[in-house]
Amino acid sequence: MFFTGLEKVGIVHDMPGRIRLKAPVLGNPALDATLVESGLEQIKGVKSVRVNQKAKTAVVSFDKNTDVRGDVLDVLSAFSHTVFNAEEELQNSPDLINVYWAGTMWLLKLFLPQGLRRPLTYLGAAPILMEGIETLFTRGLKVEVLDAAVISMLLARKDYFTAGSITFLLNLGHYLEESAEYRSDKMLKSLIKPEVEYVWVVRGQSEEKTAVNDLQIGDLVRAGSGEMIPVDGKVASGEGLVNQASVTGESLPVHIKPGDYVYSGTVMAEGKIIIEAEKVGSETTTARIAKFISNSLKNKSRTEVKAFAAADKMVPVTFAAGLATLLLTRDFRRASSVLSVDYSCALQLVTPTAIKASMFNAATEGIFIKGAQALENLAEIDTIIFDKTGTLTKGTLSVTEVKPYNGYNENEIVRIAASAEEYYSHPIASAVVKEAENRSLKTEQTGEVDFIIAHGVSAYVGGKNVLVGSHHFVAEDEKVVCCFADEDARNMRKKGQTILYVAIDGKLCGLIALKDTLRDESAQVIKELKKYGIKKTVMITGDHRDSALHVAELLGIDEVYYEMKPEDKAGIVKKLKTQGCKIAFAGDGVNDAPALLTADVGISLPQGADLAKETAAVILLREDLMGIVKARVLAVKTMKVIKQMFRFNIGVNTATVALSLMGRISPLTSALLHNGTTLSTLIYALSLSSYGVKQKKEK
Repeated sequence: MFFTGLEKVGIVHDMPGRIRLKAPVLGNPALDATLVESGLEQIKGVKSVRVNQKAKTAVVSFDKNTDVRGDVLDVLSAFSHTVFNAEEELQNSPDLINVYWAGTMWLLKLFLPQGLRRPLTYLGAAPILMEGIETLFTRGLKVEVLDAAVISMLLARKDYFTAGSITFLLNLGHYLEESAEYRSDKMLKSLIKPEVEYVWVVRGQSEEKTAVNDLQIGDLVRAGSGEMIPVDGKVASGEGLVNQASVTGESLPVHIKPGDYVYSGTVMAEGKIIIEAEKVGSETTTARIAKFISNSLKNKSRTEVKAFAAADKMVPVTFAAGLATLLLTRDFRRASSVLSVDYSCALQLVTPTAIKASMFNAATEGIFIKGAQALENLAEIDTIIFDKTGTLTKGTLSVTEVKPYNGYNENEIVRIAASAEEYYSHPIASAVVKEAENRSLKTEQTGEVDFIIAHGVSAYVGGKNVLVGSHHFVAEDEKVVCCFADEDARNMRKKGQTILYVAIDGKLCGLIALKDTLRDESAQVIKELKKYGIKKTVMITGDHRDSALHVAELLGIDEVYYEMKPEDKAGIVKKLKTQGCKIAFAGDGVNDAPALLTADVGISLPQGADLAKETAAVILLREDLMGIVKARVLAVKTMKVIKQMFRFNIGVNTATVALSLMGRISPLTSALLHNGTTLSTLIYALSLSSYGVKQKKEK
C-alpha cells in the first residue's frame, strides 16, 4: 500500500459545523492543496475546505446537521499518490566532453613517446579520479568511487594502456547511459506542443492580433489551415479538417463543423473555423498535458525507489569483494576486474527508462498515464470498478416508453414532466425536455421548484403540485400510492430501463422509461480485462436493482452495487481495498473525484469533468474504453521487462565477478561485459516505446 502521510491527519479543533485538521504532511510543498480541497468538498454535507500549508492545517466547514468527521478522515487516509506533485528538476542533455577528453588522451598515447604515456593517462583519468574523491567525501561509497578505485589500481600497477582504455570506456558508457535516459525523457517531452504566442480574435467586423496570454473566455478565435488551435472551445462558425494526433493519437484528420468541440494543441489541416474559447491559458488541454508530463518525468514509483536503494547497497558489496580479492590474492589485476563490475548502473537506469518509454507509447495511443507509480499500480490491479452512466454507457439518455394513468395521455405526461424538469441540469431531465421538443410540446410556466439531489424534483406546473423522480422519492418519501404500476415498472426494468414516476396533486399519473445506450466496446472491454488478469469487475449505479442487473448480465460484470448515491462510491472503493483488492476506478463525473483519488488507479474519460481529470491517474484521450485494456497490457509488459532485465543484469554481472575472482578475464574485458550488458538492457527497455506497433501494422 502507498502511504501518503494523510492517514496521520488528526482533528485538533472541533466545533459545530467546523473542524480544523493538522499534520506535518499538510505543509509538504509537493502536496496539491487544491486537489485535496476539491476532493474533500465532494463529501456530502461538506460546504468548503481550506488548506493552509504554512500552518500545516486544513479547515473543513460543513452542515451542522451532518456528521462528516469520520468521512473526512477516511477520505484523507485513502487518497493516493496523485495528490502530490514532484519537485525535482529535469535533466539536461548529456555532455560528450569527458568522452572526447579521455579518447584524445588514449589516442595520443599510441603515437607519442613512451615517456609521455604516464602523464597522458593521468590527465585522461583525472575527471574520474576527482569525481570519485568528491563523491566519497560528500555522498559516501557510490559507483563513482568504484570507478576511481579501478583506475587507481591500474595506475598503481603502471598498466597505462588498460587504465586509459577503461577510462575511455567508462566515459563512453556513462554518456550512452545518460543518452538513453535523456532519450526516454525527450520522448515524453515531445508530447508537449509549442505554445502559440499570438492569435487572431474576431471583434465585431474585424480581426485583432492578440497575445495568447490576454485571451479571455468567450473570445472568438480564428484558426486557419496549418495553424495550431490555441484554446479549448466550440466551433462557432466555419468547418474543416483538424489533426488531433497530438491529443488523441488518432492519425486521420477529423471533420469539424459548428457545435463541435476542439482542443488546444491540435492543428487545422484544412479549412478555417471561428472558436468560442471555453478554456484559455493554463486551463487548456495543451497546458494541462504539459503539467502532467513535467510531473510524470519527476515522480518515482515504488519499484524505482527500491531499485535505487538496492543499487546503493550493492556498491559497498562490490567494493568489499574487490578489497577482499586484493587481500587474499595480492593481485591488483583480479581486484580491478572485480571492481569494474557495477550492479547499480542497470538497477538505477533500466526502471525509469522502461517506464518513460511505456508512458510515451501509451500517449501515442491516446492514453495519458500520470507518472511511474500510476503505471506500476496499473500492472498490479486485480479489480476494476466502473461507474455505469457515461463510462460503460454513452451517457446520452433518451425516452423509450411512456405509460399514462388516471386519465392522462402520453403527451400530457411528457409535457408536465418536462415543465418541472426544464431548469434542472441533469441527464435525465435533459432527456425528458428533449422528448418534449421532439413531440413539439410547449412547456408551462413553473414555480416553487425544489430539486432533491439523486431523488427528483418537486414543482408547481399550471397551479398543480408535480413530483417527478424515483420510486423512493415519489412513493416512499412523498407517500404517493404507486403499487398499481408495479407490474409495468417491473417489465420496464427488465429491459434495462430507468423509470421516472410522475405524480400530480398526490396521484401517480404516469411512468416515463429512459434508456442509456451501452458503448459498443463495453462488453469486449470486460472480456479482455479478465483475459489480462483482472479477477473482478464491478459496476456502481444509482439505477434500480432490476435495471442494474440487466446491464451487468449483458456485459458480463461480476459484481453490482445498485441504487447507490454519488457519495457512496468512495466508500465502496475503500471497502474493497480493505478486502485486499487492488482497485482501479473508471469514472467521469465531479462526484467521482473522491473515488478516483481513493482507488489505486483512477481512470477518467475524455469528456469527463475537469475535477475527474485532475484527480485521475490515467486519462483516456479517445472515446474508447479499449484504452483501459491497452494501458493494462502495456503496464504488465513494462513490469515484466523490468524484472527480466534485473535478473539478466544480476546474472551476467555475477558471472563476470566470478570469472574475475578466478583470474579468467582482464579488467578491460570485465568493463566491456559490464557496460555492454547495461547498454543492451537500456536499449531493450527503450523498445517499449514501440511495443505493440508492429502487431498493429501486421493486422
